[in-house]
Amino acid sequence: MNKLFVISLLVTVLSASHVLAQSEGLTSSPYSLYGLGVINQTSIGRTNGMGYSGIAMKSDTEINNLNPANFALTPQNSFFYDIGIRGKYNNYSNRTNDEAKTTVNFSNLALAFRIADRLGAGIAMVPYTDVGYALLGVKTNIEGTEESFESNVTGLGGMSDLKLNLGYGITDKLRFGASFSVLFGKIEEKESFLIYNSAFVSTEDTNYSGARFGLGMQFDLTNNINIGSTMQFPTNLKGSVRRSVIKSLDGVEIDVEEDESDTVADFKMPLELGMGLSTNFLKSFTLNADYKKNYWSDTEQTESLGEYVDQDIYALGLEFVKNPASYKYQQRIRYRAGFNYDTGYLAINDSKIDGYNFTAGVGFPIGRGNNSMLNLSYSYGSSGQIENILIKENYHTLTLNFSLEDLWFRQRKTD
Repeated sequence: MNKLFVISLLVTVLSASHVLAQSEGLTSSPYSLYGLGVINQTSIGRTNGMGYSGIAMKSDTEINNLNPANFALTPQNSFFYDIGIRGKYNNYSNRTNDEAKTTVNFSNLALAFRIADRLGAGIAMVPYTDVGYALLGVKTNIEGTEESFESNVTGLGGMSDLKLNLGYGITDKLRFGASFSVLFGKIEEKESFLIYNSAFVSTEDTNYSGARFGLGMQFDLTNNINIGSTMQFPTNLKGSVRRSVIKSLDGVEIDVEEDESDTVADFKMPLELGMGLSTNFLKSFTLNADYKKNYWSDTEQTESLGEYVDQDIYALGLEFVKNPASYKYQQRIRYRAGFNYDTGYLAINDSKIDGYNFTAGVGFPIGRGNNSMLNLSYSYGSSGQIENILIKENYHTLTLNFSLEDLWFRQRKTD
């Protein structure tokens, strides 16, 4: 009962912490204006330094949230935690000027534990999308006149993904997994403008929620070569919106439009397929190669300035550790590098908003006798292009993950 209570408490903390993180913003990308925002690729622990790859990677020392089948490898007597913090520096460029912004906040909270022989489970809270944009000096014509006014538009929020993973080992070499996600979040858009000496503030809060189901598989071809696959089934997110307009004249506020609730069109999530290969070689190296295909075009959704298109994601990751069981600390340090290329899921004026990441990371062991690790990862990435109305975005991301193991279920022995 104590264990169940602690697990429930941790889930509550995960939810509260991530809602707080979303309210303060996890991105400042102008591309978060579209759809549900910028889709987050940051993962958990070691995979952040390996190009966000690891669908086929066997991991029984840390949480691998990229494939639910891997949770079958959670060791008996172990309880894993992973807490992540992310800082991001963005630089935006168009044909006329540059702008830079920095954001810092939580990136993930997760745990994993063993339920029974060959059966493991995990719970994770991660941002699925991030929204955090500011458009200043947007000009709009006043209907019926030749005059115009300028407004400032800001957006904040995003979607959170609370996921339950289950992994079961059919044999020592074959593992299957299933995941159940609850997606939820709020996007707040605020527009302020002046017309004829009157100030207006328009607020629109849109809430989305829905559930999603996924599957995963891992198979050991040999002792050193593994393959894996994942599938996320399509689903619809239900939405509702609340709008209000406040007018200010000579410092006196007047409600022009009270809070009004209304439904919005469902947001359709696509079918997502992934496959991966992982291999260990020369005793000290691990190499991952992943490919993902997201069928956004099948959702038949459009944006005011673009349309959704099928998305391809390629990821490579490499890790080196001299000897993870060595008594020498330096030989247990893990060094990582990776590359990730995303073709993008949105096309504006027939130009896809693609992007890439170069990643590097280091894993520092914490103590001996367990698998606790401090994972530090760096990523340099770029998305978009200076063409038509698009913006070039370059960013530097620093992620710190405390990947901890607690030996809760081990019985104490006394003589």
